[in-house]
Amino acid sequence: MKNTFHACILGDKDGSESISLLLKKEFPEFKIDFCTENLWSASDYLSKNSTDLIFVDIPLNDETTFEILSEFQQKPSLLIYMTDSENSAIQAVKKGITGYILKPVTNLNFVLAVNKAIENSRHSKITSPSLPHSKINLPTLQGFKRVNIDEIIRCEADSNYTFIYLLDKTKVMVSRTLHDFEKNLSGYNFFRIHHKHLINLEHLREYIKGKGGQVVMADNSVLDVSIRRKNEFLHKMI
Repeated sequence: MKNTFHACILGDKDGSESISLLLKKEFPEFKIDFCTENLWSASDYLSKNSTDLIFVDIPLNDETTFEILSEFQQKPSLLIYMTDSENSAIQAVKKGITGYILKPVTNLNFVLAVNKAIENSRHSKITSPSLPHSKINLPTLQGFKRVNIDEIIRCEADSNYTFIYLLDKTKVMVSRTLHDFEKNLSGYNFFRIHHKHLINLEHLREYIKGKGGQVVMADNSVLDVSIRRKNEFLHKMI
């Protein structure tokens, strides 16, 4: 297991100092190799050096900036974008930025974002070719239906039953609780966004921001995200 991680900071003096202090306090295993507020200096440095994590605390207001930052991620490096605008954060993620932290930065949000980045880094090095072809049995009144897990779009709770929505537009009613499916599918990129909804993140089409927000799935269903699960969901999508 890697014991030392390397970080770079792209931001002004005050922002860089703030990030440096938090990183040293919460993640002493990180070494800060380079700080700059100039995008081109960062580009030049990273063309010659590798790093694990890049903190970005500059406005992302043009396509050129996004293009250069996307090149950083191909090193491979993970990017964490610092912003005071949720809309800017969502746009950054859509453009390929690994993660974000909303300002004012709290210790908790900082720790969650960095831990998620480390987890993503480790997972990106692990391949699981058998996962997309894994199957699950769905008990029915006539027996059971055997389906590929990656064909499940979403699961919806209905008391002690669960409705399973599949890519072929069929719906299967199963006499098991949503909690059971949550336990069995958590290792296959499923996430419970609401007490009624467990979704396959591979079939997520869009997130619509709001108090909790909503997701649009591959079957065009629009589902609510609960307020208490919103932050965890957004971090999961980073």
